[in-house]
Order: sequence, then C-alpha cells, then structure tokens
Amino acid sequence: MENIQWKVDGMTCSSCALTIHKYLEKEGLKNVKVNPIVGAVSFEMNGNASTQKIAKGIKDLGYKVVNSETQTNDEKKVLYLPKLSSHFKRFLFCLPFTLVLLLHMIPGVHIHWLMNPWMQLSLTIPVYIVGMNFFGRSAWNSLRNGLPNMNVLIAIGATAAFVYSLYGTVTGQAEQYMFYETAATIITLVFFGNYLEDASIQSTQRELNKLAKSQKVMANMIAFDDQHREQIFQVENTQLRIGDLILIKSGEQVPIDSKILWGDAHVNEAIITGESVPVHKYPKDKLIGGSLISDGTIKAQVTAVGDDTVLSGIINMVKQAQGEKPPVQQLADKISAIFVPIVIGIAVATLVVNWIIIKEFTPALMRSIAVLVIACPCAMGLATPAAVAVGLGRAAKNGILFRNATSLELFKNIKQIVFDKTGTLTTGKFQVAGFRFFVGEENDFKKLTYSLEKYSNHPIAKCITDDWKMKDEIRWNKIEEVKGKGMQAEDTEGNNYWAGSFSIASAFTKDETHNVYVVKNNQLLGWIDVKDEIRSEAKTVITYLKNKNIKTILLSGDRMAKCKQLASQLGIDEVIAEQSPEQKLQKIAELNTATPTAMVGDGINDAPALAKATIGISMSEASQIAVQSAQVVLMNHGLKKMPMALGMGKATYTTIKQNLFWAFAYNIVAIPVAAFGFLTPTFGAMVMGLSDVVLAVNSVRLFVKKVV
Repeated sequence: MENIQWKVDGMTCSSCALTIHKYLEKEGLKNVKVNPIVGAVSFEMNGNASTQKIAKGIKDLGYKVVNSETQTNDEKKVLYLPKLSSHFKRFLFCLPFTLVLLLHMIPGVHIHWLMNPWMQLSLTIPVYIVGMNFFGRSAWNSLRNGLPNMNVLIAIGATAAFVYSLYGTVTGQAEQYMFYETAATIITLVFFGNYLEDASIQSTQRELNKLAKSQKVMANMIAFDDQHREQIFQVENTQLRIGDLILIKSGEQVPIDSKILWGDAHVNEAIITGESVPVHKYPKDKLIGGSLISDGTIKAQVTAVGDDTVLSGIINMVKQAQGEKPPVQQLADKISAIFVPIVIGIAVATLVVNWIIIKEFTPALMRSIAVLVIACPCAMGLATPAAVAVGLGRAAKNGILFRNATSLELFKNIKQIVFDKTGTLTTGKFQVAGFRFFVGEENDFKKLTYSLEKYSNHPIAKCITDDWKMKDEIRWNKIEEVKGKGMQAEDTEGNNYWAGSFSIASAFTKDETHNVYVVKNNQLLGWIDVKDEIRSEAKTVITYLKNKNIKTILLSGDRMAKCKQLASQLGIDEVIAEQSPEQKLQKIAELNTATPTAMVGDGINDAPALAKATIGISMSEASQIAVQSAQVVLMNHGLKKMPMALGMGKATYTTIKQNLFWAFAYNIVAIPVAAFGFLTPTFGAMVMGLSDVVLAVNSVRLFVKKVV
C-alpha cells in the first residue's frame, strides 16, 4: 500500500483533526494518523480511492492540502479572506468594531448614536462576515459531510444572536432585541481563543523546532581546480551529496552526517543526544549533522543526505509518534465524536425549558447561546496530543526516541526490566585477551578466524577483526551468520567451518570458559578469549530501578558463570543465561504474561525479544534490526538515559490524565452553569477560548518538570 503524507492548513484544533480522521476512515483508508499539533495527515491508500478525490474531500470539509500534487490553481488559493489568513489577524480586524459595540455596556457611559440599532448593525456586519467566512464555512462543510465540528456550535450561537437582533431592528422592536454586541463578541473572543491555542500548541513543539533549525546551515565544501589545488566553497548543506568533502572548523556546526578523513576534534552532540560533555572524535569516526565542533579542525566526507541523516530520522520519528494516540485517548475520542450533536440537543432543551419556566424568550435564548459557546470538544481532543508533543520533544532533545505514543503510556505499567549483557550492560568494546590453536600456524589460525568473523556484526567478532585485520583473506563459497551460534562458512573445496559460541564445540571439548571456538570439519582448531568492561552507568541504573521497586533480570546467551558474576557486581535480581534467540523470545513471552516487561538489548539475536516485549528498548549503536524492532531508542551509549525514559513516560501519562480531567470537568461544570443562566454568552466565549490554553500550559510544564 502507498503511504501518503500531507500537510493540511486550516486544521486549527483537535476537533478539526477528529473530523478529518473520521472522513479518511469513512473513505476506507488504512493506518490513518492526524496530528493537529503540526497539521500533518498520513494514511495508506486502498485500491478504490484516489489522491485527487481525498484531497478534494478534505477541501470540502473546509481545510486545504498544502503539498498535494493534485491541487488545482483554485485549490491553491487562500481559503479565507486574503489578508485575514490567521486567527490573530481576524481577531485584530474584529476587535475595534466589538470594542465600540461594548462601550454602551460600561456603567455611566451613554453614547446616543451608539444606541441606534442600525448603527450597531453596521458595526456588527463586518465582524459577522469575517466570522461566518471562517466558522460558518467550516460548519457548513462539516455538516454537509455528516461530520459536525465545534465550529457548528460557534456559528449557530453567533448567528442566533445576530438574527434575533436583526429581527428586532427590522420590526422596530430594537430595545427588546438588541444583542449585536453578543454576536460580535462571541466571534472576536473565539478568534482570540484560537490564536492563544495556536500559540500555546506551538510552544509544545519548542524542542523539536530547535532540532529542525539545525538542519539548514552553510557548509565549507572542498573542491579541486584543474591543477588539483584545493578550493573551499560556501554552500548550503542541502546542496551536498554523498561523497562530497567538507571542512569543519572549531566552533562550527557539523552541516550534515559525515565521516572524519583527516584531523581530530572534540564534538558536542548535546542537541542530538542530550550529552553536554564533548566527545573526542578521530579519523574514521562518524559525525552527526547538527552537532558542534567545540575544539579542532577536521576534513570529512558526507555519508548521508536528506531524510537519511540521523537528525532527519529523529525529527520524522518524533513527528510520526506525535500522530499516534495512546489508549488513554480512546474514551475522549468517542465522546468528542458525538459531542457536537449532544451539545446542540442540550442547547435546544435549554431554550425550551427556560422559555417554559421563566416565560421569556430573550433570556432563554441567551442561555441557549451560552451553552453553545462555552462547550469545548477541543479540550478533550487536545488533552493527549499536547502532552505527547511535549513529552516526545523533551525526550528527543535528551537522546530518547519513542517510535509511538503508546510506549509513553505503557511505561507506567512496567514492573520488570530485562537486560541483555553484551553491549548493553557492558561497553561491547572488546579486546582479544588470549587465544590458542591446535592445528597449523598462528598466522593461518588468525587468517581463518578473521575471514569468518569479518561478516558478523557481533561486538566480539568486530573486536577480533579489528585486532587481526589482514588483506589476504579466504574467499568463501558461501557464508552465513546463525543466530545464537556464530558464523558458518564453506570454502571452494567443500570444507565446513564454524566460528562461534561453545555450542558449536561442545562435542569436541568440555572446556566452556572461552568466548569463541573455531571448528573445521568437526575438528576443533582453537579458541579465543576476549575481555569486556561493564558500563560505568550500569550500577547506577540498576540501583535506581531497584529503588523504584522494578525487578531487574539479566537475559543472555553467555555462560551462566559469567552472567552470575556480572549480576552480582551490579545487583541484578535474576539471571537467565545460555539462551538462544528462540529461547529469549519464549522467555520474554512468559515474563510478559506474568507482568508488563521492558527489554533492553542491542544485538541481532535480541531483535525478536525486543519486538515481543511490552516495551523494547534499543541502544542507538545497536544493529539496525534491533533498532527497528524496538519501540524506544536510547542515543549515544544511552543506558544512563533509561531512568529518564522511564520518568518521561510516567510524567507524560500523568499530564495526560490531568488534561483529560480538566477537559471533562470543564464541560461537565460549564454547560449546566450556562444552561441555568449563571453566565453570559460573552463570558462563555472567553472561558471556552481559555480552556484549551490551560491544557497547553499544563502540558508545557513537562519541559521543566523533574522526572528522575
């Protein structure tokens, strides 16, 4: 299925997002994601629909697909009045007219000409036209498509006050029907509330915007003239291509992902990883675009451009995750979907009941309008996206990447965390500590081992190939990596070779204390020992988890003796050793059945278990398949970021609950208060606008909230 990603203008609130979401699902599209925070829409096409039809359908709802190739010239025109293309501009246009209309309501102020109903009508008409151009058009389109949005409530409320006043003016009964200021004030204050909501929501994107700003910078490109002399040209990094050479000086930003060819430097990667201490980088080390050269001058070669860069990957991952809805949002969505019809029903009931009880139509109508205006489905829809946007943004800034919003919520349930050993609790930076061979010469043994291990991504294999690197290697007829065992190969003469764990040599020796065994045609040729070191932060992380009453488990394919020794040093509660990838998967399934379980790993053999765990957590240096299998990625030797990932998940969920409580409580209290006549439509419009701001401000607190 083709995946479509669009930017949609005019999606001003979560109610709008819900309207678009329901429309796309009604059209039979799959995997629909609508993000009101950034105005993004994504979905998978089915065989029946076309992008032209979908884009037109979204336009008919009152919104505009910005980057669709299906737009006509008419569709590219601004939806609203040419010079009033934002809520703030509409508010500024309406404000002078509304303030004049409100003058006669100030005690002691009596302006004779302002009491003329035709003058009030002339002041109200510009405001009403601007209001209906936005609210009315959006309301009509949503009703026409059977998906009423919150603008229906605003349009009905403002129109009721305007038409009621117009009737009094035309029939000469203006004194009993003068509510022009109510219609104008509703429209003006809701525009102001929408502007505040937009500003508040944009602040939730603060950390992600900081990352995005680092994407476009100038670069010093190295080129050569016809005399092979080096020339330096300043170009924008978007013009660079893979293989281009660049010069980066002290104090400059790394313009794009690259690899050092010459020189060394201290690099501050805080914007990507959250780690403020500069890292010393040498030739062949990789640089992440957006990081800062704090000391040194280097020449580097571009390794990735566009969406393939680390920074683009982070931004895209976070944006996609922001479009996800965690389970806690489902109830709010169900209520929001039927909210507008229910409120209209309550408003009608308010009008009828109050008219019967107080026997006056005018106050009954004002109470009905107040119900329409004060009701706010946006608050319920905004509660989760606002908190999720902040949580994901702050996490990304600190080097923690969540693939989906569900992972944020699931962290609250985690009762135990399973750790892989090599590369997770240990550094994974091995050194050959010793070796022994029983057949042939030392150089032949090293050559054979190197030729086998160079095709593996396992940290132990990489350590051996780095130490024993040679040009004269064996050419294999076929070679493959067998999960949980090692490398198996066949040479051109049909000989069979293995380099791997004790399981491949158990038939030839009882000595299981070595790391790598080399076998040829069922004959043990020798073994290799390597040494690893425990990550400096491992002990601190395990202690933190124990203090939070989270059980820790070491799950490894390594031997029991080594695993128990490591667990004892770190204080890990339980050890499960000598496990194949299939056994790891089965064990994670058993642990998940008992209680929600997170797993932290980094190897190919961890990938199935990471995918099976309630939450799979991978290190950024991990194998690509492990990173793709995990729901959470910890950047830059990120085990020390585990407590913050856990804290961010729980803090974000708490914020979502607070937002949902406010959203429900606001509507449950505000609607009856309006129905019983305890507030005016004008005050209701102001309170409704501020309700969303309260949620956004509460969400923004996550930026500074202590989570560890």
